[in-house]
Amino acid sequence: MGPVLAGVLQLLALIGALALAYIPLGTYMARVYSTDKHWRVEKWIYRCIGADPDTQMRWTAYLRGVLAFSAVGVLFLYALQRLQGVLPGSLGFASIDPDQAFNTAVSFVTNTNWQSYYGEQAMGHVVQTAGLAVQNFVSAAVGIAVAVALVRGFARSRTGELGNFWADLVRGVVRILVPGAFVAAIVLVACGAIQNFSGIHEVGQFFNGHSMGGSQQWNGGAVASQEAIKELGTNGGGYFNANSAHPFENPTPFTNLFEIFLILVIPFALTRTFGIMVGSVKQGYAILATMATIWIGFTALMMWTEFAHHGPAFDIAGGAYEGKEVRFGVGSSSIFATATTLTSTGAVDSFHSSFTGLGGGIAMLGMMLGEIAPGGTGSGLYGMLIMAIIAVFIAGLMVGRTPEYLGKKIGAREIKLAACYILVTPALVLVFTAAAMALPTPGHSMTNSGAHGFSEILYAYTSASNNNGSAFAGLNADTQWFNSTLGLAMLLGRFLPMVFVLALAGSLAGQKPVPATAGTLRTEKPLFTGLLVGAILIITGLTYFPALALGPLAEGLAS
Repeated sequence: MGPVLAGVLQLLALIGALALAYIPLGTYMARVYSTDKHWRVEKWIYRCIGADPDTQMRWTAYLRGVLAFSAVGVLFLYALQRLQGVLPGSLGFASIDPDQAFNTAVSFVTNTNWQSYYGEQAMGHVVQTAGLAVQNFVSAAVGIAVAVALVRGFARSRTGELGNFWADLVRGVVRILVPGAFVAAIVLVACGAIQNFSGIHEVGQFFNGHSMGGSQQWNGGAVASQEAIKELGTNGGGYFNANSAHPFENPTPFTNLFEIFLILVIPFALTRTFGIMVGSVKQGYAILATMATIWIGFTALMMWTEFAHHGPAFDIAGGAYEGKEVRFGVGSSSIFATATTLTSTGAVDSFHSSFTGLGGGIAMLGMMLGEIAPGGTGSGLYGMLIMAIIAVFIAGLMVGRTPEYLGKKIGAREIKLAACYILVTPALVLVFTAAAMALPTPGHSMTNSGAHGFSEILYAYTSASNNNGSAFAGLNADTQWFNSTLGLAMLLGRFLPMVFVLALAGSLAGQKPVPATAGTLRTEKPLFTGLLVGAILIITGLTYFPALALGPLAEGLAS
């Protein structure tokens, strides 16, 4: 079997698995966020945190809950890293420096999971499990909660109430993420991923059964459990520096495909949750079709650029193998790269800096879309719904009619909030990239010069501002400048958009429903899906084309 055919068959198998999980998972999540009943363990949690889960919150109270919970998470994780040197189970690692501790705390709380350190050489068991792994669960649950609040804004009328943040947070963790991660971890352990709390082991280096004379140090850890929630919660960030290219995290081609499935399954299934909660499954299918169209298109383009032959070495290898794990091949690595950059995952099983010029550009463009195809857990859905509002507004301008979406008028307030949402992230990316290129010191962190070096910095700020977390694998980001500015980009890129999303949800929930008429745009039809795809690509292209032209496009056209 040729490598191209193998890649296509893996993609088809992945689509089939996602299709099988779509209806049951999406329906289950709709029930989770619609029921009034609380599990016993959830009641215990509410008592511990002093929350009343039955109290309805307006958008301002919901936002205060999100910000307060996240602020506590940042402080706790920062303190845990700074105290690592005196904690048990630290494996002898020293406490983390202040700038890197700040960067890492912000990174995991914002669901970014950007890492400017070697995981196996910096973080002990306590920080990994009690700090990083816990944030993998709760940061993903926060994203889903905000998305559900926006969905309630469409579903409810003549009220400003969006539900209860604490109830949504706890249910997301207890009923969705913990059970899903538990099953996924068992699968990974059964396939060879490690799960232990062993110390550091020194092992010899061998090749074909013969000693090479040197030695390496390896440490164990609760890898399978963290790998499961890392992918299921679209977190990213690996136990080891090689991330999902490491055999302890990702042992076989099957686990590689399984991890891609975990990355995509909740973001895609949330579209059905959305359709059920707003009372129209067809609306959910329209959003699903938009996400799937972009994801399949980007995956096909990535596979084409990486399989395209550009000389004798590529012909012999069967594709661009540099920087890719040979256990998985070009096809599987391309699927993984597209999945992780079109979501807010950031996990990698290959190094994007070694992709072809155009291949690296596709990965970068996937993040620049706003990571909405299908995007992160929750963040993908609310990002896509914001773009749907923009598309409806554009359609209304074309026909001279007041735009409406799901029975709600899109007036001046709503479109201003949506516009602020889509402008925040590009502003962060472009301003920080320009500052890094203009100042003399940040440029010293680039491994390469020219267009590829510019791509390293552009990719870093694109990844941080969009809460992705993957790296181009060529930039030395462990400096005070990058730890501080990337941390700031992650904070603003996560919480400023949430402010606009929740304000928009409150505005929509306060409206009375508008009856559909003959002139109402049918947003469940393929025509709207095409309009939405076009609006996303045009807005992104107009925003980022000059920066892309200086980086990956210039490199790709020159090769």
